[in-house]
Amino acid sequence: MSMQNKMLDSVPSSQALFGVFLFATSFLWTFPEFVLATSHHGSVTRHYKFDIRLANVTRLCHTKSIVTVNGKFPGPRVVAREGDRILIKVVNHVPNNITLHWHGVRQVRSGWSDGPSYITQCPIKRGQSYVYNFSIVGQRGTLFWHAHFSWLRATVYGPLILLPRHNESYPFLKPYKELPILFGEWWNADPEAVIAQALQTGGGPNVSDAYTFNGLPGPLYNCSKDTYKLKVKPGKTYLLRLINAALNDELFFSIANHTLIIVEADASYVKPFESHTILLGPGQTTNVLLKTKPQYPNATFFMLARPYFTGMGTFDNSTVAGILEYTKNVANTNSNVNSSTTSKYFPLLPSINDTTFVANFSNKFVSLNSVKYPANVPKTIDKNFFFTVGLGTSPCPKNQTCQGPNNSSKFAGSMNNESFALPSIALLQQHFFGQANNGIYTTDFPVLPLRPFNYTGTPPNNTRVSNGTKTVVIPYNTRVQVVLQDTSILGAESHPLHLHGFNFFVIGQGFGNFDPSNDPNKFNLVDPVERNTVGVPAGGWVAIRFLADNPGVWLMHCHFDVHLSWGLRMAWIVEDGKFPNQKLPPPPKDLPKC
Repeated sequence: MSMQNKMLDSVPSSQALFGVFLFATSFLWTFPEFVLATSHHGSVTRHYKFDIRLANVTRLCHTKSIVTVNGKFPGPRVVAREGDRILIKVVNHVPNNITLHWHGVRQVRSGWSDGPSYITQCPIKRGQSYVYNFSIVGQRGTLFWHAHFSWLRATVYGPLILLPRHNESYPFLKPYKELPILFGEWWNADPEAVIAQALQTGGGPNVSDAYTFNGLPGPLYNCSKDTYKLKVKPGKTYLLRLINAALNDELFFSIANHTLIIVEADASYVKPFESHTILLGPGQTTNVLLKTKPQYPNATFFMLARPYFTGMGTFDNSTVAGILEYTKNVANTNSNVNSSTTSKYFPLLPSINDTTFVANFSNKFVSLNSVKYPANVPKTIDKNFFFTVGLGTSPCPKNQTCQGPNNSSKFAGSMNNESFALPSIALLQQHFFGQANNGIYTTDFPVLPLRPFNYTGTPPNNTRVSNGTKTVVIPYNTRVQVVLQDTSILGAESHPLHLHGFNFFVIGQGFGNFDPSNDPNKFNLVDPVERNTVGVPAGGWVAIRFLADNPGVWLMHCHFDVHLSWGLRMAWIVEDGKFPNQKLPPPPKDLPKC
């Protein structure tokens, strides 16, 4: 258990104040991001300090200056209990603008702290600070935090661990130990320069040079000196908190000769099931139980992750390796084990584009749906939406050569053929102060495709998308259904779609075009899985439902950052309810200005 975890429940008593002061001083020297929790009427407020700083980091024999939190890559873990309040003061010391997003946190009536740039706030500029202030309401499990400005989340991310309330246990066997494993990407180049060049030329961006486990690329890359080692004891059960923080890749993950038991997805409990291989889209988190072998094995077990890719462009077709390392019992310390004779085992991963495995795997996720953790899926709906999701093109500026399709256009991402342009003033600010009529954004995002076509068949000749800042306005407590339909324009492709401000229930999915007459008959309205990020199947569709009980402005977007940069996003505006506890409070005084 980490020092932060141990500290969670310690509130200093007056009798031991001086000792606590000495301990706290040394603790804060070691963990500058952590400040002692304060308790008030049973609820606990946890204070963190995040300094956005440049730090020199070396991977693959390349040393470069990267944007970090408190000089760490990946960043520090944030730990809290369900019901806690979290205050994180972010101070920007770097030239880049930045915002932070607490991915998967419901942000109930705290939309000002959600973090997507120009949606809920303007960026924190150099020399400025902002306090993110939110409570953990009805959530427990694994989430993560990351930068939500341009591609800064390439290096600015870390685990967000939500423990159950006091005196509450997990709905599964209590693990011997808990360990976060973050999947990431490493660029030898500056990711900000990579996306800037791609947006300039209109072509696909250069891909990463490596994948990482907790920031380490492992032994399969040239000139890689850093390998993540998962150290375990025989005969124990470990909880692995798996987080895919990669920018542009869904990843398969497996540990050789070990079975994983999935118990949670996106900080929601699921009915446990076993699998040798896990798929995680970027933005998705999964808790798994790893039961180690009863006796110390004279073997090395590799853990691998590599991409699941269904698109047409280039991608980082490499593999990150870590090592599951058994520690010897005291009784074995004198045994003469020859490491050169140690067997090495590698897991078998699905093929790069194995859509069948992915569909079968994702269909295994269902909610726990117990008395304590019910699946409150809306049984009836008030508003039904149908969104196409995919790529298209935008025109190349005059007198410029573009590297998009046919070398005459730029890549664009869109939903219902609308490519979302970020405004110059944060949408939430405009919405709160009633500035919808100032022309910066409109409320006419199409609820259906304006020009229906055979979405997964032969693509239309015209691939042009519209461009604007369009939103959908829905009343408080609206029961919403959205069918997300992949399109084959510029190639069918899996898209991990993330909704801010809500969990949603995944009630159905399939390949081909959604059939509104027959497919709803197969919807699971009993125990559908609850998520914040879902993969829209390549050449298929997924249906989700949620209750719009959180006032504010909420981004929905593809979690491939390249698609996000190309405009594959839209925003929901959820109006205030009638009662005070259904209204969004005014913005904090330190909200950054544009």
